[in-house]
Amino acid sequence: MTKRFRDKRVVVTGACGVFGTWIAEAFAREGATLCLTDMRAEPLEALAKRLGPGTIAHAAQLADESAVLGLAQAVAARWGAPDVVVNNAGVYPRGLLLDIPVAEWDRIMNVNVRAPFIVSREMAKLMIAHGVKGAIVNISSGAARRMRNGSAPYCISKSAVDRLTKGLALELAEHGIRVNAVEPGFAPGSDVSPLSETYVRKMTAGIPLQRTSGPADAPEAILYLCSDAASFVTGATLSVDGGNSIGTFEPGPLKQDDMRLPPR
Repeated sequence: MTKRFRDKRVVVTGACGVFGTWIAEAFAREGATLCLTDMRAEPLEALAKRLGPGTIAHAAQLADESAVLGLAQAVAARWGAPDVVVNNAGVYPRGLLLDIPVAEWDRIMNVNVRAPFIVSREMAKLMIAHGVKGAIVNISSGAARRMRNGSAPYCISKSAVDRLTKGLALELAEHGIRVNAVEPGFAPGSDVSPLSETYVRKMTAGIPLQRTSGPADAPEAILYLCSDAASFVTGATLSVDGGNSIGTFEPGPLKQDDMRLPPR
C-alpha cells in the first residue's frame, strides 16, 4: 500500500502533547520525514528516537520569536523548505477574565496566536523561495465559536487562530500554499494544561457522540487536508469533535413531557 506522505517533509509544533504525539505518529506511519518541536527537550528526543531515523528534534520556546527563527533556520539547513506545517502547540489554562493576570493573558496569546503566526510566516517564506506548493494546518478548537465560562481567554485566542487561518489562506493562495484549520475534540491528559477529573467527566458528558477524542480522529482529518485529495480546499475549518461545538447536549433520551412548554 502506497504511503500518502512518502518523501514529504513535515513540521509539527507542540509535538510532545497529546495531539502532537498522535499527529507525529500519523505522519510517520504515512512515510513522512519529520521535524518535531516542543519546549520539553527530553520527551522530544525520546519521541524523535521512537519515530525512527531522520526525525529531527528541535526544542524551542515558541513564544520567543528568536526561537522560531532558529527553528526556521534549522529546517532551511536540513531541507530547504517543508512541505507541511502543523501548528499544534497551545495552552489551555482556566481562569476568569477578572482574575487573570496580564502576564498570563500574554502567555496564552503568545503561544496560541503569535507563535502560529510567526511559524507560518517563516515556513511559508521557505516554501515560496523553493517553489513548494505545500500545506499549513492550524489546530483550533470549537471554543473559537462557543464561549465557555472560565475559558474566555482560550476561546478568544482560538477565534484569532480562525481569522489567522483565513488571512493566511488568502495571501498564500497565489503561491499554491493551502492553509486550513482542524478543531479536534476534547482529549484530556495534557501535562502542560492539566484538568481535574470532575471537569473531564463534565466535558465528556456534554459530547453528543459520548466519548473523548482518540488517536485517529483529528490526525486523519489533518492528513486529509494536507493530501492531494484536498487540493481545492483552503481557508476551511474542519471540526472533529463528536459534535461538541454544535450546541448544548443533554445526556439521556428526551421524553415528551420534557418537550412541553410550561403553562403560562
